[in-house]
Amino acid sequence: MNIKDEITKVLQDAAVALGCEAEGLNVTFSNRPELCDYQCNFAMIAAKKMGEKPFDLAEKIVKNIKKSADFAFSAVMPGFINVSVSDCALSNFCNTIAADKHLGVEQVASPRLVFFDYGGANVAKELHVGHLRSPIVGEALKRLHSALGNKTLSDVHLGDYGLQMGLTILQLKEDGHLDAFFGQNTDYENIQLENVTLDLLNEEYPKASKRKDVDADFKKQADEFTLLIQKGQEPYRTIYKKIRELSVVEIEKNYKLLNSDFDFYYGESDAYPMIDTAIQLFVDNGLARESEGALVVDVAREGEHIPIPKKSEDEPQRYKNPMPPAIIKKYNGGDLYATTDIATILMRNKEFAPDEIVYVTDNRQSGHFEQVFRCCKLAGISPETQKLTHVAFGTMNGKDGKPFKTRAGGTVKYKDIVNLLTEKAEEKLKSNGIVGDDELARKIGVGAMKFGDLSNTVAKDYVFDIDKFLAFDGKTGPYIQYTIARINSILSKANFEGGQVCVQTAEERNIALAILKLNSAYQVAYDAYSLNALCLATFDLASAFSTLYNNHKILTEANQNKKAGLLAMCVLVKNCLEKSLWTLGIDSVEKM
Repeated sequence: MNIKDEITKVLQDAAVALGCEAEGLNVTFSNRPELCDYQCNFAMIAAKKMGEKPFDLAEKIVKNIKKSADFAFSAVMPGFINVSVSDCALSNFCNTIAADKHLGVEQVASPRLVFFDYGGANVAKELHVGHLRSPIVGEALKRLHSALGNKTLSDVHLGDYGLQMGLTILQLKEDGHLDAFFGQNTDYENIQLENVTLDLLNEEYPKASKRKDVDADFKKQADEFTLLIQKGQEPYRTIYKKIRELSVVEIEKNYKLLNSDFDFYYGESDAYPMIDTAIQLFVDNGLARESEGALVVDVAREGEHIPIPKKSEDEPQRYKNPMPPAIIKKYNGGDLYATTDIATILMRNKEFAPDEIVYVTDNRQSGHFEQVFRCCKLAGISPETQKLTHVAFGTMNGKDGKPFKTRAGGTVKYKDIVNLLTEKAEEKLKSNGIVGDDELARKIGVGAMKFGDLSNTVAKDYVFDIDKFLAFDGKTGPYIQYTIARINSILSKANFEGGQVCVQTAEERNIALAILKLNSAYQVAYDAYSLNALCLATFDLASAFSTLYNNHKILTEANQNKKAGLLAMCVLVKNCLEKSLWTLGIDSVEKM
């Protein structure tokens, strides 16, 4: 049941009967809820074409509408049409969606297969604060598509074939940790990585990364090691595989802490067999040319200007021109980030043929993905009908407005942030008399961070404020979780066996309208590839319920019919809030 669509149809029919072209007629939620529930400014737009004054046209449209028990229409200056929904219509709406498995969330007309690429951790490197937003945003977008009826697949797409592997293995070799692999024994599969742990890898890679910047010979040898890994030469290939296995166990565990689940734990290496085929497509189609020993593809379009991302909305738009060529093979025959991404799209299209591929990374990679997407379209690797989308997110900053760092200025580890959130949540729970429930504390702490992140427009930077995020009141994840826990408490005491919602009070009206707005927010978020509208609507519903809770004694209501209606509303609100939190990748909780 879509009340907005019903109102739109009524207004369109009335406008057409007057000779108006009503194709652009749009109905929105009222920005003056004390006056009406919905409004329409069509008369303001169509009046000039009709040779009418806006208010006069609005009045004519209203007078041309048959009297309805569900809606009341009125024309107001300077030409708006206000619409109020009856209590009976809101009651019917609530009971209809309560019985709907989708809770009234409108499904896409033509379901598509959408492949999500997010996560993107690098093997042999510890996850840090820079790895947080991709699984938070990517998981929520994937679940949003699922909630609206699309089929989804997701791949963590590990960085497991680049220079970091060559650097790490070279450093391990020089520090004597790989001697067994470079001795007489060639049974590499049965040689153990002696004393090579995740902690050691976390020391070796940073050491090698710093060294490459000051030691040209070391960097050149690391490049050679990387190429040997990619070509499958032993023992480099086996060492790489063992390091990858060691890292993936920890990476998977860390992503699960954020409720991020992937269908595939593929990496750049899985696309490697497709690289030669992909490159040959560019060569055969005359799209590749040699430049200083490298193979490049020109992706700039004639006369175009590439916009430079603005640091603020007030900053004037600047451009760079043209877009540089995409390098698909290095001077030494090695493959690059762009090459593996192109090959990955080829692999995914051969295996799954998705209608859309969505990449979720930070905004510094926008130029890279624009090059990759153009390459794939030029070579026919991505068919014309396929949508390639890059969701570019901003930076998570500290209260000083700069990228989040430790007090010493170092990079904050991923697991340290999760631990900090959990500890802070435990402190909050203690004040409510709940002690020793680590999993509950994790759900609240992680939920606080995810809601705080997703409440912002995805493309913008935001401030990581742990105390603000963990507040049990206000626009926070814990506030939504607490509302659900409060409803659980009511229902457990009421022994509710079922009933119908019956909207009678202002508080119940506000809840019904908040559910309508929440359901419309799914589509807004879907269109924008950003969850902030859904977060706001979820908070508004929780807030509307809190007003009902504070103004009405639900459990002690003497009128049993009214009590049953209130409890039915409790169940509906709980289900709607839980669906929204699930979509955001946040756990609901039984108690707080």
